[in-house]
Amino acid sequence: MKKLIGRKSITFRLTLLFATVSSTVLLLLGLTIGALAERHFEELDKELLDGKLDLIGHALKKVHSQDDWAGLPEQLEDALVGHPGLSVVVVAPNGATIFSTPGAQIPSSLLARSTQQQPSRSAVWQDTQGHSARGLATEIVTGIPNSPPATIAVSTDLSRHDHFMHPFKMALWSIVIVAAFITGFLGWVAARRGLAPLEKMRQSADSITANRLDQRLAVAAIPVELAEVAETLNEMLARLETSFQRLSDFSSDLAHELRTPVSNLLTQTQVTLSKARTEEEYRDVLASNAEEYERLSRTIADMLFLAKADNDLVIPAQENIDLRAEANSILEFYEAVAEENGVRLSIDGHATVSGDRLMLRRAISNLLSNAFRHTPKGGSLKVRITKERDGSITFAVENTGDTIAPEHLSRLFDRFYRADPSRRRDAEGAGLGLAITRSILRAHGGEATARSSQGITVFELKLPG
Repeated sequence: MKKLIGRKSITFRLTLLFATVSSTVLLLLGLTIGALAERHFEELDKELLDGKLDLIGHALKKVHSQDDWAGLPEQLEDALVGHPGLSVVVVAPNGATIFSTPGAQIPSSLLARSTQQQPSRSAVWQDTQGHSARGLATEIVTGIPNSPPATIAVSTDLSRHDHFMHPFKMALWSIVIVAAFITGFLGWVAARRGLAPLEKMRQSADSITANRLDQRLAVAAIPVELAEVAETLNEMLARLETSFQRLSDFSSDLAHELRTPVSNLLTQTQVTLSKARTEEEYRDVLASNAEEYERLSRTIADMLFLAKADNDLVIPAQENIDLRAEANSILEFYEAVAEENGVRLSIDGHATVSGDRLMLRRAISNLLSNAFRHTPKGGSLKVRITKERDGSITFAVENTGDTIAPEHLSRLFDRFYRADPSRRRDAEGAGLGLAITRSILRAHGGEATARSSQGITVFELKLPG
């Protein structure tokens, strides 16, 4: 639990992501709206100022004499009635100010005469009272022949724009902040609801123990995005259940295999000690005990070999091995018994592999011993050695006899496993031969498989070429 402290949950991260994304979008939207509003007001101001410049310019073009100059101020005052915040300054060609609205504060840079023909100039400034203003200025030719142009400058107060934009921006940013909190909350709700299946998966997984590995996660009730995760977990649980079941069976079989010889030894020893025996009787008891000890020793040695193989501690030596020669030498031990029982022995094919001679001889011997033991009288046992197209070698042992049921085939190479459900103790082994064979093949980079149908059973050893 201490490791989890300080870690941010997925819900928190998704909520933060939603709030950040929505705030960013709303912020950009607010900045865009504000910029568009400012631009709109600027265009309105320029349209107003251009109109007034055209009006005043039209009046100046009607000036043809000094008397017309004298009547211009009154004419302009009448034209500008009803335009609060608008300032106008008209400078005659000789530099004298002909007309100026009360309180007009237009920078000298706009009133300075330009050398170009009727250029327009614009500027934004603050007056002495701190109010913002935007102005335009231009030169207009009067109706007096050969007279220099007069300068006209008009400006409008931007205070009304500021009065609108300030509350507009305050409302806009307030909406952005509130919307960010709302989207964050909605994101939290969505994340909680979206991650609810994960919590159900956690609860289901928490209820699964070693004694309840048969339980599975309900894939149908999980969203598509998590279905593959649930299916993978179910597959893992299935593998764990199989492994635990095999481990349980192995433990049971191991106890069974060891209990019988130990019980025999204990019982026989107690009976022997119950009364005085002759020297010959003691010798017979010790000989019988030695057989049981040999069986225990072989079982323990086989278990140690399998334990090493499971931990990749079995490192085979490398030498060239003639598989046909090894199979022939082993089959020689069964020729007399096979002839007595009418079992036909045959071998076909030839191949040489690189590996540990003793280990591979043991694997082949285990297969042949197992096949011969299950071949009925009058049956046949065949060995086929084949070199495959991919370069690998297949050593197959085929025998006639009872067909092995499919549910047993996949477990024939398990330790202590017997297809006989009664699990009768075989006097010739402890049920580890095929398990050892598979471990030997895997140590050589190969695999052991089995198949059975229509009274024919085939065990195959696949080895790299």
